[in-house]
Amino acid sequence: MRSMSTHSRPADRLVIALAQIDCTVGDISGNCDRVRDARAQAAAQGADLVMFSELFLAGYPPEDLVLKPAFLEACRSALEDLARETVDGGPALLVGVPWAEEGRCYNAYALLDGGRIEAVRFKVDLPNYGVFDEKRVFEPGRAPGPVAFRGVRIGLPICEDIWTPDVVETLVETGAEVLLVPNGSPYWRGKHDERLGIAVARVAESGLPLVYLNQIGGQDELVFDGGSFALNGDCSLAAQLPAFQSVVASITLAQVKGEWRIEEAPKALAPEGDEADYLACMVGLRDYVDRNRFPGVVMGLSGGVDSALCAALAVDALGPERVHCVMLPYRFTSGESLTDAQACADALGLRYDIVPIAPAVEGLEQTLAGIFAGRTRDITEENLQSRTRGVLLMAVSNKFGPMLVTTGNKSEMSVGYATIYGDMNGGFNPIKDLYKMQVFRLCELRNRWIPPGAKGPDGEVIPHNIIVKPPSAELRENQKDQDSLPPYEVLDDVLECLVEREMRVSDIVARGHDLETVKKVERLLYIAEYKRRQSAPGVKVTKKNFGRDRRYPIVNRFRDQGQPLREPDASIAPKKGLGTAERFEE
Repeated sequence: MRSMSTHSRPADRLVIALAQIDCTVGDISGNCDRVRDARAQAAAQGADLVMFSELFLAGYPPEDLVLKPAFLEACRSALEDLARETVDGGPALLVGVPWAEEGRCYNAYALLDGGRIEAVRFKVDLPNYGVFDEKRVFEPGRAPGPVAFRGVRIGLPICEDIWTPDVVETLVETGAEVLLVPNGSPYWRGKHDERLGIAVARVAESGLPLVYLNQIGGQDELVFDGGSFALNGDCSLAAQLPAFQSVVASITLAQVKGEWRIEEAPKALAPEGDEADYLACMVGLRDYVDRNRFPGVVMGLSGGVDSALCAALAVDALGPERVHCVMLPYRFTSGESLTDAQACADALGLRYDIVPIAPAVEGLEQTLAGIFAGRTRDITEENLQSRTRGVLLMAVSNKFGPMLVTTGNKSEMSVGYATIYGDMNGGFNPIKDLYKMQVFRLCELRNRWIPPGAKGPDGEVIPHNIIVKPPSAELRENQKDQDSLPPYEVLDDVLECLVEREMRVSDIVARGHDLETVKKVERLLYIAEYKRRQSAPGVKVTKKNFGRDRRYPIVNRFRDQGQPLREPDASIAPKKGLGTAERFEE
């Protein structure tokens, strides 16, 4: 560490290290070690201050862990240990931590310097929408003022605090000169531009430079993409850190003519669109497997596009030596599928086994022959094939220890085109939030592009024939997905309207879709809710994923019949204010 000489640095210059590094929920000692490592890197860069992301010490989101007194006590003890270590004169620390005070728990940000906890600020605006439910576990903080650090008055709004003007306005009124914003902002498509727009609005209103530091890595369904940035007071982009990559990078703030500006800072290109989605799926799978300490993964490789993409993601995330694929053919499995699966496995360099399922399926059918006597073959027998595959893959997982990856896409999960206790078996699904048409796009993308940090090979890893052949579950002779579903171009657009946009059926029809098709898709969406409740978690990439974002009842008889919008009848509406205290007094 550096000597005490850093305290004598003039107040017109400040070097801040942005620790865009991963943390693990509940791993308090491990997160402390990450703070120490980042501080050592920051010291080597000449930093005065090291900034960490929201609730870094606990990991974000900690959810109901913060309701446990023992967890809060462990976090406070670890924070105090880190504070004592700053007596060495090295960089000060800004660390996110859950803070218990007077029987209440706050989402807090603490300044550690000179061997002490110098200041603590609490998050004011607690998000309670989508994947967030912070009001369940935290108390909102008081309106904050800036903290004084080596001659600079620093405002510390926490994540959601900058999504409305009020907290920043209070900080400006109380003398803040710079805004440092710690975040735990999860990825979804287009999120970086949304964050940047919010930050620009706060800078335009305040005239202050703003540093936006975001978390990195996967936590259950959520992936934090980093992509931290900084803006000068004129709203110009002064710094941009890479997305989906851990990094400790320093920026230099200098006071010029009474105003603070960021003068020295790195600028990286941020991935967009399908590339960002692929990286999110890859990082989410990697961190779920590694943080749960699985030795690797196993999955069925059918020769279809979904399992091929999952295999590529797994190899990119973990390396081919940790991926085991199994082909489980039956009499409806085509020679084309066998050839394609083998080619995909060869291209990815992973372990590949073929385990025929005919003896198991036929044994089950013989076992059920008596009770099924007089009944014609139907979807029941088809599901026996899928459930046999699920049982066998789970057996491989149990025997050797790898986690079973399930491979259903969002289109299938939406309409229930999946077999519960069959192909839905598994611990995690990297493509759960990708619609079918995007699965095709990501396969094509991966064949011409290798993601940063990927452990898989370059070049074509998903055979072209897998991408272009008609999708099929191959549970009966000559079966095709579109025997029972609309074309995926149609289905995906209808589903996006119903799920992400919550549109009326009549408005979806106005886009050019057939009324009966839309009503059928809506019905399938509703009745498949019970399956989704029992499905594996998977990476969130859209603005509304199944699970934390979308909470529909299983028992639900509502159906939108596609009737034109009917305006409320003003003649029978209650008078304004009826029921309020003021109205009652009249």
